[in-house]
Amino acid sequence: MAKQGKKYRSAKEKIVEGKRYGAADAFKLAVESAPAKFDESIDVSIRLGVDAKQSDQQVRGAIALPHGLGKKVTVIVFAKGPKEAEAKNAGADFVGADDLVAKIQGGWLDFDKAIATPDMMAVVSKVAKILGPRGLMPNPKVGTVTMDVGRTVEAEKKGKLDFRVDKEGNLHASIGRKSLGADKLKDNFMTLMGAVLKAKPSTSKGVYLRNVVVSSTMGPGVLMELSELQTAAS
Repeated sequence: MAKQGKKYRSAKEKIVEGKRYGAADAFKLAVESAPAKFDESIDVSIRLGVDAKQSDQQVRGAIALPHGLGKKVTVIVFAKGPKEAEAKNAGADFVGADDLVAKIQGGWLDFDKAIATPDMMAVVSKVAKILGPRGLMPNPKVGTVTMDVGRTVEAEKKGKLDFRVDKEGNLHASIGRKSLGADKLKDNFMTLMGAVLKAKPSTSKGVYLRNVVVSSTMGPGVLMELSELQTAAS
């Protein structure tokens, strides 16, 4: 732990405390200050001026990142008949119905995303209590309950990102791996930022974008300059 602490302190010395950095510099610093030997995730924390406890001030959505997430995404699909074949042709890792439910009930959760056709939701509901708390339940609001199975599978395999504000008004998201490099990570982030700004609730008053911090999984946080980000939705 002492060695890891030394690496963290060394990484933190590269960042001026309290300074806000432009997006290009922020992501360069986040990548350079990632202290671990493994390919760390690059994460962003966005503080929004919303009362997320109010149903009309929820901020959520799903976007396809231009450079993906930099990792293999395992996708399962609940479908039958022609839609089962469509899912397999699009690259789904596992496709089925009651057989998938039985595997999940048996403790199998080796996947990142679950998609279902609308007619399969009665079957999927049997494992809702397992999938729901883990954020794996197919949901029409983020496009994972759909008849457009093929395109949805392809988007998820490339690295579609679901985002949602928590009860405290914070939004946390992983936008890729360190190995993507600062430029591609910045592109991914600006795509997310644009979607978050466009999702501003009409009932939200005052300052909407309050704070943004980027960091690697094990690295120090880098504060971001907000004025540059305000134009991301345009």
